[in-house]
Amino acid sequence: MRALVIYCHPKPDSFNAAILGVVTDKLREAGAEYRIRDLYRDTFEPVLSACELDGYLDCPANLEPVARDVEDVKWADTLVFVYPTWWYGLPAMLKGWLDRVLLPDVAFLMPDCDHSTIRPGLKHIKGMAVFTTCGASWWLTQMVGAPGKRTLFRGIGFLCAKPLRTAFAAHYLMDSSTPESRARHLARVGATMSRFTGSRSRRRPREATA
Repeated sequence: MRALVIYCHPKPDSFNAAILGVVTDKLREAGAEYRIRDLYRDTFEPVLSACELDGYLDCPANLEPVARDVEDVKWADTLVFVYPTWWYGLPAMLKGWLDRVLLPDVAFLMPDCDHSTIRPGLKHIKGMAVFTTCGASWWLTQMVGAPGKRTLFRGIGFLCAKPLRTAFAAHYLMDSSTPESRARHLARVGATMSRFTGSRSRRRPREATA
């Protein structure tokens, strides 16, 4: 497994950082290679500029502003997202990463004379895991439609390999969480990752250089 972990939280001492720690521990236990893209720490620029938009369809020149991220995506066979759910969706920083990195000829192929719609470009991605925290309750999130989760699993998932191995865990009602609820959730994340990686064995860590 070659996992690209996209981590998005502005505070290094956040509960999401603890979730990230469990995720990477489980990747190491499974002997997986992984890379972490910490969007805030790396000061990723999430805004799609007018210049980039003008060159959006100019392949491969469109890849140049985000060449590092594109290389990470092409290297990986698994995507793991760790982020807080804000207003039922993805943080602006993470949405900006999707906007700027998952480009034509990276995530999808544009329509042409033989195809009337876009075609998947992430067929090398065989697994996707999503770990998030939500201030709202489970039922309210579902009533609104869980747009962040749907963007990742349905939107990006459509562009990936079939069948796509998936995993998901969310801590709802985060604003009223307790030490006990957070501990239970970290245990759930660990169990979810163990099932997702398909290995509980302890092997030598293999963190890939970005």
